[in-house]
Amino acid sequence: MERRERADAARNRQAILRAAEELLRRHPPEQVSVERVASAAGVGKGTVFHRFGSRTGLMLELMTERARELEQAVTEGPPPLGPGAGPAERLVAFFAAVAALAARNGNLMAAHEHAMVTRKSAAEQPREANPIYLFWHRHVSELIAERRPDVDAGQIAHMLLGTLHMEPVASQLRAGQYEGLAASFAAIVRGLMGEE
Repeated sequence: MERRERADAARNRQAILRAAEELLRRHPPEQVSVERVASAAGVGKGTVFHRFGSRTGLMLELMTERARELEQAVTEGPPPLGPGAGPAERLVAFFAAVAALAARNGNLMAAHEHAMVTRKSAAEQPREANPIYLFWHRHVSELIAERRPDVDAGQIAHMLLGTLHMEPVASQLRAGQYEGLAASFAAIVRGLMGEE
């Protein structure tokens, strides 16, 4: 019986994630409530809260699913995104990949941001404690520090990643426009890293 319950829980989790993703494709993020996701997934609202804790938790889980592939490419994939290329080349490839990921998942990112801003519990984690952000920040910091040990790599990494949340940049990403942003990131990175 215990095995069946775990299988049911896994099916419910996938149904909830699929429903949330589909709703985000068709509706503005502020219209994608836990109640609406539960109804579309064919589960009770309590099931969503039990599995994800909150709307913020649900959006974070969806973001984590999308970011997992990028994390694997960064840690195990071929260069330039993965190991084997120089730090500047890897950083350019990383920001191009992040921009593409954000553009493909614009409503999801906006929903996650909306959930973070409107969360009811102050005890919920800030963006900087988000596991996705922590991985991205660590990766960017390490690449900067490798090439530029003379600068505060952690602070610069926060600044670079923070631009993704600035409204002019975020609105371009939500509209699926990432090629120009990737080129701009490349120019900034090459200047920072002292490469042409």
